[in-house]
Amino acid sequence: MAERHSSSLRSPLGRVSGLGSAKDGTSHWWAQRLSAVALLPLTLWFVISLLALPDLSYATVHAWLARPLDAFLAALGVAVLARHSLLGTSVIVEDYVHGPAAKLLALVGLRFMHVLAGAAGIFALLRLTFGTP
Repeated sequence: MAERHSSSLRSPLGRVSGLGSAKDGTSHWWAQRLSAVALLPLTLWFVISLLALPDLSYATVHAWLARPLDAFLAALGVAVLARHSLLGTSVIVEDYVHGPAAKLLALVGLRFMHVLAGAAGIFALLRLTFGTP
């Protein structure tokens, strides 16, 4: 009986320690905040760079992305945006999808879609960068 009583003195956090999203919540929270902070200057750079272009024709965008720093920052922006979006949508699934199989399927699907979208964005940038004007 004493053993049963002592376990009931544990806090709810103590009982779920190591289970579910509680095991990596802090790192997830930090990753989401850091990606948001990284997106601020990247988005600002992207918008200002596009506004500074004389037009948005293929040749102009190709010349802009032919500069290594601009191509690198654009690719970094796509990668960080895909990661940030994955982190945010994963939280929605973890909070609102309750069945373990449905949750796992949704999280795997989200990861697959975000990797695919990020890869497609970087591929498009590479095509613009190295394609013919």
